[in-house]
Amino acid sequence: MIDHDRYRPGDAFHRLFAAFTSDAFSMGKHLADALMKDRGDDPLFVTTGTEMIIFPGGGREPVIRSFRKSTRGFIELTAVSHLPCAIAWMMRMRELGYEVWRKDAHYLIEQLADVRKQNSEQYWREHVDVPAYRGIEAKIADLIDYTCVVTTAFVRRELASEKGISFAELRAHYLDPVASPQVPVPMNDMMGATFGLAFLDIGHRIIDWLRSEDMDWTRTMVLITGRTGRATSGFTWATNNMCHLIWQASGQKLPPENLHIAPHAPSLVIRDNMEPDEFVEIEEQYRWSYARTLAGLELAPRMFEGYPQYRSPVEERLFIDPGTTTVDQMPSLRSMDDRRAMVTRLRMVLEDPAQLISNAAAHFVIDQLCENGNRPDKVVLPGFTHMDYPHAFVPPF
Repeated sequence: MIDHDRYRPGDAFHRLFAAFTSDAFSMGKHLADALMKDRGDDPLFVTTGTEMIIFPGGGREPVIRSFRKSTRGFIELTAVSHLPCAIAWMMRMRELGYEVWRKDAHYLIEQLADVRKQNSEQYWREHVDVPAYRGIEAKIADLIDYTCVVTTAFVRRELASEKGISFAELRAHYLDPVASPQVPVPMNDMMGATFGLAFLDIGHRIIDWLRSEDMDWTRTMVLITGRTGRATSGFTWATNNMCHLIWQASGQKLPPENLHIAPHAPSLVIRDNMEPDEFVEIEEQYRWSYARTLAGLELAPRMFEGYPQYRSPVEERLFIDPGTTTVDQMPSLRSMDDRRAMVTRLRMVLEDPAQLISNAAAHFVIDQLCENGNRPDKVVLPGFTHMDYPHAFVPPF
């Protein structure tokens, strides 16, 4: 009887296999070396979505931006945007008989009260101080105060309920009420607004930076590396909004085939006071990673001319109507008043583990910025621009 656990490929076969790509002196290694040399003067842009670095090529010094450290107001908006999910989490814990939900509910009420004390037009204008929010600070403060008031009232109702509020009631009286004096602005609209506001600032600053750099986008090589959201998200053009942002910032000049998502490439980590030699090593590492991928991409059309060509999915638009019951890609908004599509986007970023959460608003914010000369004041945000959030709101119950 053959013991399959003791199987090993023959030495000759193993050496032949390694000679192609896996050996340190393989053909694949040699081709990647040649491609690195051939494209050594081309710009290379590496990003994780928060840490970004441009290697201009030809030995020139890199240009670095860290958007993680400078995203002012992101935590504030995200903290409020998460509140509907926090309520749903709390209710689900109660359904499961996990009594810690009561402790969580009381703690949440305390935090909401503290946020109301700190939140103000002055806080947003002088402390957050984001150019993209100039002129709308008072409205942002009203949105946050209103959301805290309505959420506090709902949590107290849940605490006072003997059996617990149903998810049908959550939708009818908190998430999606119709003509309700208790909740005049549905929380679904608030979520759309805060997602849009957060990405308005991020998109505006990244577009402004990339357009200020003198880059030949037709030859620029782009690597999106590391983790930018959930462990399951952002691995395709359709699910990683950084692809759309970079492409639009380039004036649509970046060839889609020049952009590669490399989740298994080394993460880009920028520290303060890094030495020049460290950047040389980082650049070589990423140029090598790009070249290894490029090798197969360049050979395919030479080997298989005459057969259908793969095209990167830059623009795929799906519109939904009242009869749509399922979607398998992110729906586009017919207009900024397309509330059904907006709320469907909110559902999809939660329900599809491949999506980045920021995809709820990113694409239509990016498109409007690029269509309007990167002017945030020209961007219409669903749930915000045409929505009135009551000032100093007091629920009538």
